[in-house]
Amino acid sequence: MPTLKEYKTKITSLKNISKITKTMKLVSASKLRQAQHAQTSAKLYAWELTELIARLSASVDSTLHPLLVARPSVKKILVLLITSDKGLCGGFNNNLCKKVAVWMREKNTSVEKIDLSFCGKRGSMFYKNRGNRNKYYENVTAKPDFKNAKMIGEELSQSFVAGAYDEVYLAYNHFNNALSQTATFEKILPIESISLSPTQTQHPSNYLFEPDAPELLQFLIPKFLYFKIYYALLENSAGEHGARMTAMDKAFQNAMDLIEKYTLLRNRARQASITKELIEIVSGAEALK
Repeated sequence: MPTLKEYKTKITSLKNISKITKTMKLVSASKLRQAQHAQTSAKLYAWELTELIARLSASVDSTLHPLLVARPSVKKILVLLITSDKGLCGGFNNNLCKKVAVWMREKNTSVEKIDLSFCGKRGSMFYKNRGNRNKYYENVTAKPDFKNAKMIGEELSQSFVAGAYDEVYLAYNHFNNALSQTATFEKILPIESISLSPTQTQHPSNYLFEPDAPELLQFLIPKFLYFKIYYALLENSAGEHGARMTAMDKAFQNAMDLIEKYTLLRNRARQASITKELIEIVSGAEALK
């Protein structure tokens, strides 16, 4: 049975942990509000842009832009995995990484090669000794920036156009709310209108283009790819802070429960010690009679 001193040490440690977890919860809540505001502000634009590109790509010849051209056979695939740089956010990163691992095992039977690029240290660490690592983009998930998304998009599109990869996929956590994030896996290259908006492509329209369609697509298609990556970074950031806030709240509650438990055990141990001393005093007094 632990001594009173050991119980006191445990309770002190748990109180320190509870202070840390409560502070981290408050910090994550503050960051979540900022990330959620950025994600919400970009959501409508992302939806409208997706609908626009879906209508246009369904109405023009896919050969007008190289990012629209599907390969006759898929042998080489690149997956861009977006995770957080820091941990202490429950299963936020592991759930996504495991989903990608399962998908890769299923796909490996039909393709020659699957490479991985990473945004976020946790995903890079998870696949340190697994799979083929292509590139790690450092310090791009903590504070999502469109410049970083554009840089990543340019490298992905160059690799696709050059024939290094036949398809490019994006894996990230979709933000539902502070308590829920969904591991999302989608193909971003080549850009397919049916995958963007199935309802819009059932009845494609004939548009009059000004400027010409090739020039317009040359401007819109890359911008769409860059913004898709940027929006995924925003979703991942909001999901990360929501998951960490929830995890720290649970950790704080667990610490408080343990403090209550060990306080009760300490009091029982103290009462037992007092009782033992009283018995010894009484026994000594009886022995002197």
